[in-house]
Amino acid sequence: MAITLYAARGGGSAIVEALLTLTGQEYRVEYFSWEDLPNEELLAVNPLGEIPALRLDNGDLLTETAAITLWLGDRFPASKLVPPADDPVRVQFLRRLVWLVAAVYPTFTYGDHPERFVPDKTDAVQLRETTDLRRQALWRQLEKETGGPWICGGRRTALDIFIAVMSCWRPRRQWFAAECPQLFAIAQRVDQLDTLKKVWSRNRLPQT
Repeated sequence: MAITLYAARGGGSAIVEALLTLTGQEYRVEYFSWEDLPNEELLAVNPLGEIPALRLDNGDLLTETAAITLWLGDRFPASKLVPPADDPVRVQFLRRLVWLVAAVYPTFTYGDHPERFVPDKTDAVQLRETTDLRRQALWRQLEKETGGPWICGGRRTALDIFIAVMSCWRPRRQWFAAECPQLFAIAQRVDQLDTLKKVWSRNRLPQT
């Protein structure tokens, strides 16, 4: 059974699609339209109705981008996407991986569809605005902590793929170029990886 990625073009699943490609693992992608999410088919795979979700070659289901990233690192250590347990960079990698999904991701969860969380239109507009500002502050924080050509210094890891994709979302690449030039430079380096050209094309990335 081939690995199947349940995805939506340009979303968080693009991160996993890129990581799968870098491992050399064969996989198939089932794209959902954003307008159709969540739907019954996806809910049967992931009760949260969110992408990405991964059906492994043994039939098991795996969700959550960080969990998928760590699984790929364990299964394909030669890809060097995830530093091994005895690597000094491991602690930094884990902290930033969880930070991205626990701190930055939720600003989209609440900001993209504020009407799901607050019934009043005025409150919904305010929630969108405050989550956007919170996200910008978080990116500036990471910019200050970034000192090498990649997020973890001198080597490329899965985190750099996160940056390349997530910098295409609000406030988008033009903002990063002006406000977080180091993160912008990382994203551009990832953009140029020949191995990922087809992934970016399928996902209509990068976007300004």
